[in-house]
Amino acid sequence: MRLFTPRPGWSWRALHAPIHGAGSRRIRPGCFSDFRSWLFALLLAAAGHVAASADRPLVFGVFPKMTAKQTVEIYRPLAHALERHLQRSIVVYSARDFKTFVERTRQGEYDILLTAPHLAWLARQDAGYRPLLKYARPTHGLLVVKQASRFQAPDELRGSTIATADAIAVTVLAVQAEMAANGLQRDTDYRTADAGTHFNAAMQAINGRADAAMLGMHPYFLLPPEVRQQLRVLAKTPPLSSLMYLTHPRLRDREATAIRQALLDFAATPEGVSFMQHGGYGGFAAVDGSELRAFHPYALRVQEILRASR
Repeated sequence: MRLFTPRPGWSWRALHAPIHGAGSRRIRPGCFSDFRSWLFALLLAAAGHVAASADRPLVFGVFPKMTAKQTVEIYRPLAHALERHLQRSIVVYSARDFKTFVERTRQGEYDILLTAPHLAWLARQDAGYRPLLKYARPTHGLLVVKQASRFQAPDELRGSTIATADAIAVTVLAVQAEMAANGLQRDTDYRTADAGTHFNAAMQAINGRADAAMLGMHPYFLLPPEVRQQLRVLAKTPPLSSLMYLTHPRLRDREATAIRQALLDFAATPEGVSFMQHGGYGGFAAVDGSELRAFHPYALRVQEILRASR
């Protein structure tokens, strides 16, 4: 970035000096020339700043529902498509856990954000993020057990340990709400164990370290086939809005529009069709503002959990 430094003797107050009337003292010859030189240099500095901003890679923050390796592998084709369309570098970032991801979102570290709907509500509320698109196919919270497990119904899990991706995952909150509606309260009728990711939660159920696991439907589809074959779905929540793409307010309207179009164009390519089929996303759809309002209760629950963990 180019930085403009005024020449010795110049004062920033010169920009705010009053304009004198006809009877005032004449302005010293050469002052306008110096002012024009100073203004030209300032405009060059501003242009350099804009160019530097345009050259800066866009940070694409992906909700940490998978391991870092899985996130990079799965979203690399989409990131490359964005780079080709926008003619700008894209770097994919996530976070080690949901709490860190929410905090980085609040601080505005991500230019492009892919996150769960209740966290999208927080992102808009706390940092002004603007929704672009969502995955068209709704998601569900899943309660799964090992294929050979003796459990046949959720109410049989009373007194058990259930692995979760994270306490603030919307699918986890939705499964817990369904279990509560059927008389099973967390920390009273069953215990939860934070596994960090959906994959780890599934493996804890398979390896016998937990009696069951709460997963999201999309992460469930993204599990390796040999892992998914060892699981059995015990219960499924009603449909929930899927992951949403948002942009930070520092990106101008035309930049946000270009990103939205790049995503839609990617979905129409053979690579994009494969991406959507693999994740069970069903393509892209517009985001209705009322959808975010519907996740307000979940967002408030996340805030409670985060405050308690500090």
